[in-house]
Amino acid sequence: MDVELLIANDTGTRAYLPPVEEGIEWLTERRSTPGKLTFTVLGEDAPGFSEGSAVRLKVDGDDIFYGFVFQQGRDRDRTIKVTAYDQLRYLKNKDTYVYENKTAAQFIRMVAADFALETGTIADTAFTIQSRVEENTSLYEMIENALDLELTNSGELYVFYDDFGKLTLRHLSDMYVGRPDAYLMIDEETGENFDYTSSIDGDTYNKIKLTYDNEDTGTREVYIAQDGTNINRWGILQYFDTLSKGENGQAKADALLKLYDRKTRTLKITNAIGDNRVRAGSMVVIRLDLGDTKLSHFMLVESCRHTYRQGEHWMDLTLKGGEFVG
Repeated sequence: MDVELLIANDTGTRAYLPPVEEGIEWLTERRSTPGKLTFTVLGEDAPGFSEGSAVRLKVDGDDIFYGFVFQQGRDRDRTIKVTAYDQLRYLKNKDTYVYENKTAAQFIRMVAADFALETGTIADTAFTIQSRVEENTSLYEMIENALDLELTNSGELYVFYDDFGKLTLRHLSDMYVGRPDAYLMIDEETGENFDYTSSIDGDTYNKIKLTYDNEDTGTREVYIAQDGTNINRWGILQYFDTLSKGENGQAKADALLKLYDRKTRTLKITNAIGDNRVRAGSMVVIRLDLGDTKLSHFMLVESCRHTYRQGEHWMDLTLKGGEFVG
């Protein structure tokens, strides 16, 4: 395994291959968190770098991570523990936006332009947000709110991430790892251990109730979608929310019921054989016997931790899919 870690100097004019201890970790999560790279530099021969220095990681020629140093920790042995984040870290900035008639994709492009962030592939989204006010909110939360409106109104899921230094938005259908005749599969042979739970105590709802105060008519409109069978099984588990102007109330209620009217099942796999193509937002095939159910289908990676150590590559995954809801 060929691991190439480069770090720029203070001025960004040169890049170095620093002496690094074994155990580089790369962590991605699907929501609310920038990609994170942690590694330890041997201080005796460490090049001069500081917070803000660019960091690049390639493994076996694959582009893995491009970001910037945000934290250093030093000890008496003169080793330097480094934490770097990708470009998503800058979306923690807070601001206020008032916008009209924009899709989630258009809003992402606008934010990226305002904050001088690099963009790559930004897939077009369908739902137009008629009017929205985001006040004193992180840019990341604003973008997720826009993507949530896309999901709940159109039923389409998009994955937003940093792809080696470029903000990227892809439809879930473009996130499968592999190709139709050779998709990546994880089973008992490729994953050392798993932890599985099922519940109706989290994001499970069998009744959706949405309301909209119509200023033109002076009335409150109520939209309900429910599953009588699961209400009999579990009792009423109600989701309530208010609608914004321009949303189709009944269509959104139906879409939410489809999303949440099921058990929440979570699956964590540890020490799976590593594959550089897998990150949060990827779709991989899982084939496991979980006791109450047997899996043999695609699942969505919610978080992924890669560890490169002593010529070995392992990954820990948290997944959802089918009835798996994060």
